[in-house]
Amino acid sequence: MKKCVIGVVPLVDYEKQSWWMLPGYMEGILEAGGLPLMLPLTDDREVIRQMTDQCDGFLLTGGQDVSPELYGEKRLPQCGECSPERDRMEKMLLEEVLHKNIPVLGICRGIQFLNAALGGTLYQDLPSQRGTGMTHCQKPPYDVPVHEVEIKEGTPLYDLLGCRSLAVNSYHHQAVRQLAPGLEVMAVSEDGLTEGVYMPDRRFVWAVQWHPEFSYRTEESSRKIFAAFVRAAEEFQKK
Repeated sequence: MKKCVIGVVPLVDYEKQSWWMLPGYMEGILEAGGLPLMLPLTDDREVIRQMTDQCDGFLLTGGQDVSPELYGEKRLPQCGECSPERDRMEKMLLEEVLHKNIPVLGICRGIQFLNAALGGTLYQDLPSQRGTGMTHCQKPPYDVPVHEVEIKEGTPLYDLLGCRSLAVNSYHHQAVRQLAPGLEVMAVSEDGLTEGVYMPDRRFVWAVQWHPEFSYRTEESSRKIFAAFVRAAEEFQKK
Protein backbone atom coordinates (compact mmCIF):
# COMPACT_ATOMS: atom_id res chain seq x y z
CA MET A 1 0.00 0.00 0.00
CA LYS A 2 1.20 3.50 -0.78
CA LYS A 3 2.24 5.45 2.29
CA CYS A 4 -0.02 8.30 3.31
CA VAL A 5 1.44 11.71 2.47
CA ILE A 6 1.83 14.22 5.30
CA GLY A 7 2.33 17.86 4.35
CA VAL A 8 4.66 19.55 6.85
CA VAL A 9 4.54 23.35 7.18
CA PRO A 10 8.08 24.73 6.81
CA LEU A 11 10.07 26.58 9.43
CA VAL A 12 11.21 30.07 8.41
CA ASP A 13 14.60 31.72 8.97
CA TYR A 14 14.36 35.38 7.97
CA GLU A 15 18.03 36.10 8.59
CA LYS A 16 19.11 33.35 6.19
CA GLN A 17 16.11 33.91 3.90
CA SER A 18 15.36 30.22 4.00
CA TRP A 19 12.71 27.62 4.64
CA TRP A 20 13.99 24.70 6.69
CA MET A 21 12.98 21.70 8.77
CA LEU A 22 13.87 19.95 12.03
CA PRO A 23 14.53 16.28 11.26
CA GLY A 24 12.41 15.10 14.21
CA TYR A 25 9.17 16.15 12.49
CA MET A 26 10.05 14.11 9.42
CA GLU A 27 11.53 11.16 11.28
CA GLY A 28 8.59 10.89 13.67
CA ILE A 29 6.21 10.64 10.71
CA LEU A 30 8.48 8.22 8.82
CA GLU A 31 8.81 5.92 11.83
CA ALA A 32 5.01 5.91 12.17
CA GLY A 33 4.65 4.79 8.55
CA GLY A 34 3.86 8.06 6.79
CA LEU A 35 5.64 9.94 4.03
CA PRO A 36 6.44 13.53 5.13
CA LEU A 37 6.85 16.28 2.54
CA MET A 38 7.88 19.83 3.43
CA LEU A 39 5.43 22.30 1.92
CA PRO A 40 6.29 25.56 0.16
CA LEU A 41 5.37 28.74 1.99
CA THR A 42 2.56 30.31 -0.04
CA ASP A 43 -0.69 32.23 0.26
CA ASP A 44 -1.85 31.21 -3.22
CA ARG A 45 -5.22 29.62 -2.48
CA GLU A 46 -5.18 27.46 -5.60
CA VAL A 47 -1.79 26.04 -4.64
CA ILE A 48 -3.06 25.39 -1.12
CA ARG A 49 -6.16 23.64 -2.49
CA GLN A 50 -3.90 21.43 -4.60
CA MET A 51 -1.89 20.61 -1.47
CA THR A 52 -5.08 19.42 0.23
CA ASP A 53 -5.94 17.32 -2.81
CA GLN A 54 -2.57 15.56 -2.68
CA CYS A 55 -1.89 15.21 1.07
CA ASP A 56 -3.62 12.90 3.54
CA GLY A 57 -2.67 14.89 6.63
CA PHE A 58 -0.93 18.09 7.70
CA LEU A 59 1.52 18.86 10.47
CA LEU A 60 1.51 22.41 11.86
CA THR A 61 5.06 22.84 13.16
CA GLY A 62 6.65 25.07 15.80
CA GLY A 63 8.41 28.32 15.01
CA GLN A 64 7.81 32.03 15.41
CA ASP A 65 5.17 33.60 17.62
CA VAL A 66 1.63 33.80 16.29
CA SER A 67 0.79 37.40 15.33
CA PRO A 68 -1.52 38.98 17.95
CA GLU A 69 -3.46 40.61 15.10
CA LEU A 70 -4.84 37.16 14.34
CA TYR A 71 -6.77 37.21 17.62
CA GLY A 72 -7.52 40.92 17.75
CA GLU A 73 -4.86 42.17 20.16
CA LYS A 74 -2.12 44.77 19.97
CA ARG A 75 1.39 43.42 20.01
CA LEU A 76 3.16 43.64 23.37
CA PRO A 77 6.89 44.48 23.58
CA GLN A 78 7.53 40.97 24.96
CA CYS A 79 6.02 39.30 21.90
CA GLY A 80 8.76 37.68 19.83
CA GLU A 81 9.39 37.52 16.10
CA CYS A 82 6.25 36.69 14.11
CA SER A 83 5.80 35.22 10.65
CA PRO A 84 2.94 36.91 8.79
CA GLU A 85 3.60 34.61 5.82
CA ARG A 86 3.04 31.53 7.93
CA ASP A 87 -0.04 33.04 9.55
CA ARG A 88 -1.59 33.72 6.14
CA MET A 89 -0.72 30.34 4.70
CA GLU A 90 -1.82 28.33 7.73
CA LYS A 91 -5.10 30.23 7.99
CA MET A 92 -5.96 29.35 4.38
CA LEU A 93 -4.68 25.82 4.81
CA LEU A 94 -6.70 25.26 7.98
CA GLU A 95 -9.89 26.47 6.27
CA GLU A 96 -9.42 23.96 3.44
CA VAL A 97 -8.36 21.13 5.74
CA LEU A 98 -11.32 21.52 8.09
CA HIS A 99 -13.72 21.72 5.15
CA LYS A 100 -12.35 18.46 3.74
CA ASN A 101 -11.96 16.83 7.19
CA ILE A 102 -8.27 16.06 6.63
CA PRO A 103 -6.26 14.99 9.71
CA VAL A 104 -4.14 17.68 11.39
CA LEU A 105 -1.53 17.55 14.14
CA GLY A 106 -0.28 20.80 15.68
CA ILE A 107 2.90 21.03 17.75
CA CYS A 108 3.91 24.03 19.93
CA ARG A 109 3.14 26.99 17.65
CA GLY A 110 0.69 24.58 16.05
CA ILE A 111 -1.59 24.48 19.11
CA GLN A 112 -1.29 28.25 19.50
CA PHE A 113 -2.12 28.93 15.86
CA LEU A 114 -5.02 26.48 15.85
CA ASN A 115 -6.55 28.13 18.89
CA ALA A 116 -6.06 31.68 17.57
CA ALA A 117 -7.37 30.86 14.08
CA LEU A 118 -10.53 29.31 15.52
CA GLY A 119 -11.38 32.32 17.66
CA GLY A 120 -9.39 31.85 20.86
CA THR A 121 -6.67 34.05 22.35
CA LEU A 122 -3.07 33.56 23.50
CA TYR A 123 -0.73 34.69 26.19
CA GLN A 124 1.75 36.70 24.14
CA ASP A 125 4.43 36.16 26.79
CA LEU A 126 4.00 33.82 29.73
CA PRO A 127 6.68 35.25 32.05
CA SER A 128 5.22 38.79 31.93
CA GLN A 129 1.53 37.92 31.64
CA ARG A 130 1.22 34.76 33.74
CA GLY A 131 4.43 34.04 35.59
CA THR A 132 4.06 30.96 37.80
CA GLY A 133 7.67 29.99 38.26
CA MET A 134 7.26 26.77 36.27
CA THR A 135 9.75 26.03 33.50
CA HIS A 136 8.06 26.34 30.11
CA CYS A 137 11.16 27.27 28.08
CA GLN A 138 13.81 24.71 28.89
CA LYS A 139 17.45 24.63 27.87
CA PRO A 140 18.99 21.74 25.88
CA PRO A 141 18.71 18.80 25.75
CA TYR A 142 15.13 19.18 24.58
CA ASP A 143 14.14 15.53 24.92
CA VAL A 144 14.24 15.68 28.72
CA PRO A 145 10.87 16.16 30.50
CA VAL A 146 10.67 19.26 32.72
CA HIS A 147 7.08 19.21 33.98
CA GLU A 148 3.95 17.09 33.94
CA VAL A 149 0.57 17.47 32.29
CA GLU A 150 -2.74 16.02 33.42
CA ILE A 151 -4.44 14.01 30.68
CA LYS A 152 -8.20 14.48 30.80
CA GLU A 153 -10.20 11.25 31.03
CA GLY A 154 -12.66 10.70 28.20
CA THR A 155 -10.44 12.43 25.62
CA PRO A 156 -8.74 10.76 22.65
CA LEU A 157 -5.31 11.41 24.18
CA TYR A 158 -6.31 9.56 27.35
CA ASP A 159 -7.66 6.69 25.27
CA LEU A 160 -4.38 6.58 23.34
CA LEU A 161 -1.95 6.78 26.26
CA GLY A 162 -4.02 5.22 29.04
CA CYS A 163 -2.59 7.47 31.75
CA ARG A 164 -3.72 10.50 33.73
CA SER A 165 -0.29 12.12 34.03
CA LEU A 166 2.52 12.55 31.52
CA ALA A 167 5.99 14.06 31.90
CA VAL A 168 6.74 16.33 28.93
CA ASN A 169 9.43 18.63 27.56
CA SER A 170 8.64 22.32 27.13
CA TYR A 171 9.99 25.08 24.90
CA HIS A 172 7.57 28.00 24.52
CA HIS A 173 6.79 31.45 25.88
CA GLN A 174 3.31 31.79 24.35
CA ALA A 175 0.30 29.61 25.20
CA VAL A 176 -3.44 29.15 24.89
CA ARG A 177 -5.31 31.73 26.97
CA GLN A 178 -9.01 31.70 26.06
CA LEU A 179 -9.96 28.41 24.42
CA ALA A 180 -11.49 28.69 20.96
CA PRO A 181 -15.04 27.52 20.25
CA GLY A 182 -15.02 24.01 18.85
CA LEU A 183 -11.90 22.91 20.74
CA GLU A 184 -11.85 20.66 23.81
CA VAL A 185 -9.00 20.37 26.30
CA MET A 186 -7.06 17.10 26.43
CA ALA A 187 -4.10 18.06 28.65
CA VAL A 188 -3.36 20.71 31.29
CA SER A 189 -0.01 21.64 32.86
CA GLU A 190 0.59 21.67 36.60
CA ASP A 191 0.17 25.46 36.61
CA GLY A 192 -3.14 25.31 34.73
CA LEU A 193 -2.14 26.00 31.12
CA THR A 194 -3.96 24.24 28.30
CA GLU A 195 -1.34 21.97 26.69
CA GLY A 196 -3.41 19.61 24.56
CA VAL A 197 -6.60 20.16 22.52
CA TYR A 198 -8.75 18.43 19.92
CA MET A 199 -11.84 19.04 17.78
CA PRO A 200 -14.51 16.44 18.64
CA ASP A 201 -16.41 17.01 15.40
CA ARG A 202 -13.48 16.30 13.07
CA ARG A 203 -11.75 13.09 12.00
CA PHE A 204 -8.47 14.02 13.69
CA VAL A 205 -7.53 17.54 14.73
CA TRP A 206 -5.14 17.32 17.66
CA ALA A 207 -2.54 19.72 18.98
CA VAL A 208 -0.05 19.63 21.84
CA GLN A 209 2.12 22.31 23.40
CA TRP A 210 5.10 20.02 24.06
CA HIS A 211 7.54 18.64 21.48
CA PRO A 212 7.17 14.99 20.43
CA GLU A 213 9.57 15.71 17.54
CA PHE A 214 12.36 16.05 20.12
CA SER A 215 11.32 13.15 22.35
CA TYR A 216 9.98 10.48 20.00
CA ARG A 217 13.26 8.53 20.16
CA THR A 218 13.09 8.19 23.94
CA GLU A 219 9.39 8.58 24.84
CA GLU A 220 6.80 5.99 23.82
CA SER A 221 4.03 8.56 24.31
CA SER A 222 5.54 10.74 21.58
CA ARG A 223 5.76 7.81 19.19
CA LYS A 224 2.13 6.96 19.94
CA ILE A 225 1.01 10.51 19.07
CA PHE A 226 2.77 10.37 15.70
CA ALA A 227 1.35 6.89 15.11
CA ALA A 228 -2.23 7.99 15.88
CA PHE A 229 -1.85 10.90 13.48
CA VAL A 230 -0.51 8.70 10.69
CA ARG A 231 -3.26 6.10 11.25
CA ALA A 232 -5.87 8.84 10.85
CA ALA A 233 -4.16 9.95 7.62
CA GLU A 234 -4.17 6.35 6.37
CA GLU A 235 -7.89 6.11 7.04
CA PHE A 236 -8.44 9.36 5.18
CA GLN A 237 -6.36 8.02 2.27
CA LYS A 238 -8.71 5.02 1.98
CA LYS A 239 -11.92 7.05 1.85
